[in-house]
Amino acid sequence: MSQIKQVNLVLKQLLRQHQITYKDIAQNLGMSEANIKRIFSTQSFTLERLEQICDLLKMNLSDLFALAQQQIQKISQLTVEQEQELLADPKLLLVAVCVRDAWKFVEIIDYYNIDKLACIQLLAKLDKLKIIELLPDNHFRSLIAQDFRWIPGGPLERFMEQEVMVKFMAPKQNEKWNFRFYLRGRYSQSSIDIIQRKLNQLTKEAAVLNQEDAELPLDKRQHIGLLMAMRPWEPSLFENMRRG
Repeated sequence: MSQIKQVNLVLKQLLRQHQITYKDIAQNLGMSEANIKRIFSTQSFTLERLEQICDLLKMNLSDLFALAQQQIQKISQLTVEQEQELLADPKLLLVAVCVRDAWKFVEIIDYYNIDKLACIQLLAKLDKLKIIELLPDNHFRSLIAQDFRWIPGGPLERFMEQEVMVKFMAPKQNEKWNFRFYLRGRYSQSSIDIIQRKLNQLTKEAAVLNQEDAELPLDKRQHIGLLMAMRPWEPSLFENMRRG
């Protein structure tokens, strides 16, 4: 991800945390709201404009750039111990997922059956595990990258295989597929590498969209599961017909 794109994402997160809207920025800068939206959508910030927005956030440019750098350095993979701690407590795992998806404290306790004190204790445990940085007034900063991967063959991957993927592929009666497509073929290694790069790029783009949508109210976002898999495989129906 480019540095200016990372600065843009961090800026949007900060504005959401401080409940500052594009309209607020426009009024303070003497500009139209449409122009402010265009600056953010095209990422056409000047240093002067960034400084003016930072003034609204009561911070300086160096603080903004430091936060953007911290985002770049976020954890892309947990340790075995961290994964085991999360799986040992379903509510801890739930709050960790909410944090990764940029939920606010009040959204977590309003949406799920977790009271305020319990949520504070769970956040404190995530802070101790170095998964978040706990801030004053029940605010927090995730230390996990949006596109982080679980350990191959580790506790979270085994959990995903046993508890999540099987259920994901068997939707309930009234649940619909937004998209479902199975593709097979015989490919050269160079073609396989190209497909794999494109899949990796899609996961990164999906992670960026998740971060950008974090500025929207919770009722404007919906839970979506996206499962991508690729491996050498032939259906047993066909495999059984091979010549010896």
